[in-house]
Amino acid sequence: MSSMPILKVKELSISFGGLRALKGVSFEVKEGGIFSIIGPNGAGKTTIFNCIGGQCRPDFGTIRFRDRDITGFRPHQVARLKIARSFQNMGLFPRMTVLENVLVGRHIHTAGGIFRSMLTLNRRCAKEEIAQRKAADGIIDLLNLISVRDKPAGGLPYGTKKTVELARAMAMEPELLLLDEPSGGMNVREREELKHRIKDIAVSKDITVVVVEHDMNLVMDISDEVLAVNFGEKIAQGTPEEIQRNPEVVRAYLGEEARI
Repeated sequence: MSSMPILKVKELSISFGGLRALKGVSFEVKEGGIFSIIGPNGAGKTTIFNCIGGQCRPDFGTIRFRDRDITGFRPHQVARLKIARSFQNMGLFPRMTVLENVLVGRHIHTAGGIFRSMLTLNRRCAKEEIAQRKAADGIIDLLNLISVRDKPAGGLPYGTKKTVELARAMAMEPELLLLDEPSGGMNVREREELKHRIKDIAVSKDITVVVVEHDMNLVMDISDEVLAVNFGEKIAQGTPEEIQRNPEVVRAYLGEEARI
């Protein structure tokens, strides 16, 4: 893991209808590692992702990716910088196959857009489609989705759908991957597999991964560094061991189902 930060968030603040969702949150993510953001429900974790990914524009503060100010960028601009994310509420196309859903994630790597490439019959587009399918199949293989490759996404078990969502994000070939509650709805076996997948993605694909997650066992097993937030404020940052011993973090989780 490089000591250089790939992402710098400084004094990030945003309000919704008078409610302060984030209050001056600052942190840096080192390149090549796995960085997790934890906190009770409503702590502001997904709002941080929405500001980075362009779904929300912060009221104050800056977001820098590789020393470029991307504060207020729109989602398509963020995607072009090789920042990809998965969502808590999945946006898969239920009638499309797993392969077709993953191909949607390849849209930024096609000359005329993935749907235009599928509809246009000429030699150049045919060649491009073959290349995109090959790339998509590589991701499907990496994430052990071969058995459901040609099945409609809508009929798959919830845990498998979450893996397809991850595959679609991976299809963008990101340098920074944001995973929002990737283990949500998964059983114990699926969560164990996900743990190994995230580690493998970070190491073998040289991708920096930032995870928002409630499963503390998963977070503590995969993370190089952890940021804890509560009521929109940063309360601690450090190694998993430091976070587990931090009294403010322990207090924030009292009464919560997910305990440290």
